[in-house]
Amino acid sequence: MKGLILTYLITAFGVSSSLFSPFYGFLAYVSLAMLRPDFMWAHSISGGRFSMIVAVAMLSSWAFRGFGNWDLGKARPIVLLFVGFWMWTVLLAIGAKSPVHAWYYVEQMGKILLPFLVGITTCKSIKDLKALAWVIVICEGYVCLEMNMWYFQGYNYLYFIGFGGVDNNSAAIGFVTALGVGFFLFLNTESVVQKAILGLCMGLILHAILFSFSRGAMLATGIGVLISFFIIKKNSMHYAMFGVGLVMALLLAGPEVRGRFLETFSKEGGKREASAQSRLDLWKDCYTVFKRDPVFGCGPDHWPLLAHEFGWEKGKEAHSLWVQTATETGLPGIMMFAGFYLMTIWGCWRMLRTIPDSAPPWFGDCCRMTIAAIVGFGVAAQFVSLEALEVPYYVALLGAGSILIYGRMLEAGELAAEPIENAVDWRSVPDEPVYQPMNGPSSQFGEQSVGILN
Repeated sequence: MKGLILTYLITAFGVSSSLFSPFYGFLAYVSLAMLRPDFMWAHSISGGRFSMIVAVAMLSSWAFRGFGNWDLGKARPIVLLFVGFWMWTVLLAIGAKSPVHAWYYVEQMGKILLPFLVGITTCKSIKDLKALAWVIVICEGYVCLEMNMWYFQGYNYLYFIGFGGVDNNSAAIGFVTALGVGFFLFLNTESVVQKAILGLCMGLILHAILFSFSRGAMLATGIGVLISFFIIKKNSMHYAMFGVGLVMALLLAGPEVRGRFLETFSKEGGKREASAQSRLDLWKDCYTVFKRDPVFGCGPDHWPLLAHEFGWEKGKEAHSLWVQTATETGLPGIMMFAGFYLMTIWGCWRMLRTIPDSAPPWFGDCCRMTIAAIVGFGVAAQFVSLEALEVPYYVALLGAGSILIYGRMLEAGELAAEPIENAVDWRSVPDEPVYQPMNGPSSQFGEQSVGILN
């Protein structure tokens, strides 16, 4: 019953709030996409099509308002790469050997692209971006709460069943991505209550990653932590936090988790552990297919149709998002798809290195969370084929949105641009906050004191 009530509330909020702004409808759509109520509460929800209801309201409001603001500034290349990739898959689908599979792929990507475009063209302030970050962490935290409850009741639902129609490895990728967002949102938040909520969500997410037994997700989490440690503004409190986090991870990871992870690097008779070796063999076979047509690939969602030619069961995925995308969409496809994420990281990195001390702290923290989360996702996605996972696209929107709003604030004269050599060291911590909006508290893009969105 609780799931049905929550789903109705989110749907009602998405439809009604879209009347005021498409971005609010977008937030509701993201919530439903992550919670997957038809899977989470399948016993009480079936066939409601709640996401479609919210999507119709969101897109109608977006169209009525002229499809948002397309003055994207330095975020334009990021958006164009995503749009370009989708258009490339449409072109490939027209001549695909199996139109059913190809157009299904196009449809799934379109369901992510359209909300992404709504979000990037209707976000207007730091408050909007913070709301999206909170939605990502809270929703993934709630999913992990449910998975933890199953686990402590004696059944590892996540490992044996997965979540939302995907297996444990795929679900864990979303958790890894959300963990990076949660960590830097925690640092950006001053309220003790809000920090407690975020800390609880991160603990639930981290534990779920561990008992998912996804070695790729565990490896990605470790790399994400190292990246975070490198780019964070460090002081004694932050060193202590990393130490506590490390101890917490070691305590949560029992002998079974540690043994499962170490199997990745073990060899016997010159051969790697079976699962790891099968992935290497799969990638070699994908490369064979890729060489047949490196420009157009074998077609969207077509590798599973060819897997049996190499001795795999029909329908076998390549177990690598990057390898399978290159195999199916060719060089242009993988360059635009991977370029979407790489350009987001590059844009955030450049902004992180040049943000003046007068800028709101959010911009630095958002750049850091975007870089850490996407790097974690990129590593985990090397071991799983799952192009339709929504979380990383919305994390990329956080980075692109920050680049966009920061540029608008500069153009509006709300921030004073400083030469790179005069910018504050991106790794240092100022003694006191120095941000003061140049045009006062009523600034269009400045922060406002509104609950958790601060």
